[in-house]
Amino acid sequence: MNAAVVLGRCRRTVLVFDTGQQRNRLSDGIHNYLTRDDILPADFLNLAHKEINKYGVHIIHIEIVHAEKSSEGIFEVKDSRQKIYYSKKLLVATGLKDNIPNIPGIESLYGQSVFHCPYCDAWEVRDKIIGIYAKNKNGMPLSLSLKTWSSDVTLYCDGRNYLTESEKKILQRLNIEVVTKRIHSLEGKNGQLKYIVFSNAEKRRCDAVFFVNGYNQSSGILETLGCNVNKKGIAITNRRQQTNIAGLYVAGDVSKDMHFVVVAAAEGAKAGVAINQELQKEEILIPDPSPSQ
Repeated sequence: MNAAVVLGRCRRTVLVFDTGQQRNRLSDGIHNYLTRDDILPADFLNLAHKEINKYGVHIIHIEIVHAEKSSEGIFEVKDSRQKIYYSKKLLVATGLKDNIPNIPGIESLYGQSVFHCPYCDAWEVRDKIIGIYAKNKNGMPLSLSLKTWSSDVTLYCDGRNYLTESEKKILQRLNIEVVTKRIHSLEGKNGQLKYIVFSNAEKRRCDAVFFVNGYNQSSGILETLGCNVNKKGIAITNRRQQTNIAGLYVAGDVSKDMHFVVVAAAEGAKAGVAINQELQKEEILIPDPSPSQ
């Protein structure tokens, strides 16, 4: 959206494809964004849409399922209805998809009392009973991080833990209990977690859970286009959000590990400026059609 604002103000023809499946759509509010603290994601998007509309940006609510670059250097993108669109430049901001743990009851709690990012949501559950869910993962780093916001932190491994002896000693010293009992479900009401329920029917009070379960790219477009990525599947760019593919840019969670809306917006702004400057250079190089004197 921020790239669209920049390019719209540069009088460029801009199409924005939006499926409405943003990563944070279930969140109770956006945080770490000065002047927009606690705003609902849907309200934020409504404001963004109104702003970009006045610059002639067109928003199309459909998924792009394929993208390629022609031998002439033009990007061809195809939507789910097989309609093809053409552009000189392409910005991919498809973001990531969190791997939500497969625990009965978690879906109705996710975004309200079950989270993955302490910087985004831990303030709202400060001084409460916090659990870290890390099945087949090392939950120590996240457990240590959550001690910043609460003294009552427990690591739930849902089976075997993946901790070294030295890690166990550190957690013990910080009064972080490690629970290896199998978890049956999460129990709560109106989006608020109340209990962690174990396989033996035992219940344990808990106000919020942060999970360690990784994430995946929301789209395979970058891979199809041949964009270089790191071991985590994150796009590799320069400081102007440019990839190794000429004319291809990325912004947001798809490109960096700092997963904040404000960071995504900043990256979009950088990409917008870079795209316009690249177009300006290309326009200067276009041969003059008038006959030479």
